Amino acid sequence: MYSIVAHDAHDDRHHGAISVPIYQTSLFSFDTYEQFNLARLDEQENFVYSRGNNPTVRYLEDKLAQLEQGERAKCFSSGMAAISSAIMSIIKQGDHVICTHQAYGPTREFLGVYLHKFGVETTFVDGSSLENWQRAVQPNTKLLYLESPTSMMFQLQDIRSCAALAQSIGAETILDNSWATPCHQNPLTMGVSLVVHSITKYISGHSDCVGGVVVGSHRFMDPLMSTEYMLFGGIMTPQTAGLVTRGLRTLPMRMERHETSGLKVAEYLGSQHYVRKVNHPGLTFHPQHELGSTQMSGYSSLFSFESDEPVVKLRAWADHLHYFRIGASWGGFESLINVNALDYNNQQTGSLVRLYIGSEDPDDLIQDMEEAWRSVTQRPSEGETYEQNAGFSQDG
Repeated sequence: MYSIVAHDAHDDRHHGAISVPIYQTSLFSFDTYEQFNLARLDEQENFVYSRGNNPTVRYLEDKLAQLEQGERAKCFSSGMAAISSAIMSIIKQGDHVICTHQAYGPTREFLGVYLHKFGVETTFVDGSSLENWQRAVQPNTKLLYLESPTSMMFQLQDIRSCAALAQSIGAETILDNSWATPCHQNPLTMGVSLVVHSITKYISGHSDCVGGVVVGSHRFMDPLMSTEYMLFGGIMTPQTAGLVTRGLRTLPMRMERHETSGLKVAEYLGSQHYVRKVNHPGLTFHPQHELGSTQMSGYSSLFSFESDEPVVKLRAWADHLHYFRIGASWGGFESLINVNALDYNNQQTGSLVRLYIGSEDPDDLIQDMEEAWRSVTQRPSEGETYEQNAGFSQDG
């Protein structure tokens, strides 16, 4: 893993440059029409037009394919561009999809709302139970969509069993691997058809890029590249690819740090009286910890905790934090917090706090939490005017 991201052979073409040059060009010209016509026969392997293939982007794609142990990767302008293209490459009108009910919100909307007008139906299930996937199968089921772990409640799916189920009914599987990254989980080796990532998160790692990637075998990637990728136009620019490549060089080192820091903060929170439950699959008391140990080699630093304290109080706590930024994403160098109401079956049952542990010293983060909590409990009226925004629904 370390050698894959750090090492490149000597590059005579670029005068031995250590960093891959950014090919700031929209097209590539040819000496003769014969060369031009030959290149156009396979625009995904030759450089003709940067909407199809660009050397800077291709370099990043090849590295990501190696890390995920896939045959080919294709980078997109965002995670949703990658996800929607991957889904559309598998399904057609009249098909049925089964998806974990805790998948990323825009993914659920794309499957459950947007594709409905094209005659594609989706059943959302509690993905923690294989039986739920089995019961949801219909004669026209063509895709099982997984996200393991999920990114709010951190629920796992049994990847090998879901992949085997899909194969037994003639369906395919797509798995969002953004949380675990290729450092800790390789779904393609467990039978999954396609893996997707939000490059915006850990892979980039510096909160300065937006992107996505799809990885798989030539069987799935070749038609995706020639159809959905070329027609939808959600390409990654060479400038973004250059920045992401820089971040990729340190991914394994960063993930080691994130794993250690995330577990330390999660264990601390598990001992606090205002925390009802910590959702982190790396903790031994997580209900799916044993499953996680069979399909992941490590853990990242995004997790959540549930609390009986009201949202208004926990948002006031978040306001008092010094090191944590209030924001929606994750995967960069900065720690982040997001506080929402927690709903089970349309009944509010407390608060859900999602934390992303960045590169800061975890002892500083813990001290920050303690000081902020003392400030809030000493001034209980503070924050009462906060607006109660819509919360996270366990039902998706």
